[in-house]
Amino acid sequence: MKHIVTGIVAHVDAGKTTLSEALLYATGTIRTWGRVDKGDAFLDNDALEKKRGITIFSHQAELQAGDLAVTLLDTPGHVDFAAQMEAVLPVLDYAILVVSATDGVPGYTRTLWHLLARYRVPVFIWVNKIDAPGADPAAVLALLQKTLAPGCTDFTLTDAGQLSEAALENAAVQDDTVLTDFLTAGTLSDTTVQRLIHNRQVFPVYFGSALKRQGITAFLTGLQRWTQPAQAAADFGARVFKITHDTKGERLTWVRVTGGTLQARQVVLDDEKANQLRVYNGEKFTLVQTVPAGGVCAMTGFTDTYPGQGLGAAQDSPQPELQPVLTYALDPQGNDIHACLTAMRQLADEDPQLHVSWSESLQEIRVRLMGEIQLTVLRQMLADRFNLQVDFVQGHILYKETITAAGEGAGHFEPLRHYAEVHLLLRPGQPGSGLVYDSTTSTETLPQNWQHQVLTSLQAKEQLGVLIGAPITDMRITLVTGRGSIVHTVGGDFREAAWRALRQGLMVLASQNHCVVLEPWYAFRLTITRDQVGRAMNDIQRMSGTIAETEDTAGGTLTVLTGTAPVSEMQSYTQEVTTYTHGEGSLEYVVAGYRPAHNADTVIAEATYNPTSDLANPPGSVFVAHGAAYTVNWDKVPATMHLPYVYTPAQLAAITDEKQHDT
Repeated sequence: MKHIVTGIVAHVDAGKTTLSEALLYATGTIRTWGRVDKGDAFLDNDALEKKRGITIFSHQAELQAGDLAVTLLDTPGHVDFAAQMEAVLPVLDYAILVVSATDGVPGYTRTLWHLLARYRVPVFIWVNKIDAPGADPAAVLALLQKTLAPGCTDFTLTDAGQLSEAALENAAVQDDTVLTDFLTAGTLSDTTVQRLIHNRQVFPVYFGSALKRQGITAFLTGLQRWTQPAQAAADFGARVFKITHDTKGERLTWVRVTGGTLQARQVVLDDEKANQLRVYNGEKFTLVQTVPAGGVCAMTGFTDTYPGQGLGAAQDSPQPELQPVLTYALDPQGNDIHACLTAMRQLADEDPQLHVSWSESLQEIRVRLMGEIQLTVLRQMLADRFNLQVDFVQGHILYKETITAAGEGAGHFEPLRHYAEVHLLLRPGQPGSGLVYDSTTSTETLPQNWQHQVLTSLQAKEQLGVLIGAPITDMRITLVTGRGSIVHTVGGDFREAAWRALRQGLMVLASQNHCVVLEPWYAFRLTITRDQVGRAMNDIQRMSGTIAETEDTAGGTLTVLTGTAPVSEMQSYTQEVTTYTHGEGSLEYVVAGYRPAHNADTVIAEATYNPTSDLANPPGSVFVAHGAAYTVNWDKVPATMHLPYVYTPAQLAAITDEKQHDT
């Protein structure tokens, strides 16, 4: 029997969980039809989900349609819980993207499409609510082809049970070789169509109503006919996509087995064994002794696993792209702060994107979040699971820093009986690229093990900028030379030298006005009545936003404004829209990445950050003379380094120009 793992993703309220319910009901997995709005949906089984009527966590179900066995992973649709959704994508064979026939393609749906492309997940598209007044399948298909991909193809079968001529043609033109064969043969084999779908060249589109169970049978038939099982690796491997705790506090590590066979009591990580293998179906599970390649299960017995981790022969997943942009401080409301910290660390174990941090000096817990809905849910989770009634102080924007020109930083660490020197080339990276580390240093100059110490040390902690002390991003950091001593270099020396080299390089670039503060921006979609357009435009201008497009909806009574604006300015605008439109308007937004801060001077002034006073991140170097160590300030470092600088100012300028030309 063919087996695939598929996940359902969608913008909130598109009908994602309703579709899951319809698929489970149609295949006999459940006998009672549940409703999200009634709190009895099979997969929304958490108490918080029942209470709020939305999916907050990812859930697993097993169903069978003919000769196809499907592990179905339902994911959250609200942008505040996007981390749970993104963590599932690397373990999918296929995704089902749900689009509402009446809502077009909102910004978050485009974000989902981008993520599915990033993780190379083939996609089936379910156009839901096709029974709604005004729903036009042809118009929706044209919109999908325009905004998502031209390979979006109507897979409605003819009366003869075959794809239409138009579908075959649209599929064929997505691949030159296939098109040549199609023009010769006049048709496409099922195997060819499967390959086009698997290669993300063709995206089957189905139309129906999940709530009324229209089109469900045809959709299941399509999954049976057009999917291929994953090719399993011979050696054991598994990828972690979720950490949870059951009602008894047992820690569960959820994995997709990518190769070999996972066995109960198998040593999987260091000396830790998979004590139990649980295959969940909703909130119930079955204990099994083995899980073959392609299977999904929850394991007990592990303490340090994390989402995205590769086990055995499997590689780690890429770092998540969707990151929280707001920081909050926990107000214990009279509860013991250390009890709160213990609870928050358990929640961070389940969702590392919370980035829980503890300041011993301030006795303060900080957490990063996506928005107000996640904050409300977090507060309720602490109350329900840990009996902690707490609050959170108003969130602050999570700023970042980057550079706009190339520079060389040097760090030296030589207290008595220690020695290491490191030179780093710092270059601007593409927006959203994060931090990339590499080395151009020969092993004759610096042995491989010392190079490894430098690169791993740079990645060992969150590196901060020198303008406001925010995390740095979008940079390429290259080890270009260094020196150690067989006699005096010990563990930690290259770590100190590397950290100081990075900070020293940033200080030089900042002195040349080549460091910038970045802030998160929203891509928004504002729907209002035509008479409110002037007010809205003034508001967006006041928020330092820009309007990319203005479009009147069908009938001309409503106008849709799309554009971008800083999160710091727009995050509280939803209530304002509700007020001045008397509830008739709506504002949708999704984080569209980081851009230069619109009010950088104000942000820097308010931060009052002094990089030379940050004792945990010093930009100066340490030398020794007459048996005593002394510190050299960052601006005096070039004159005291033991190794000459690799790049001249002219060469650094040329590197900057080349980078700007490439961009």
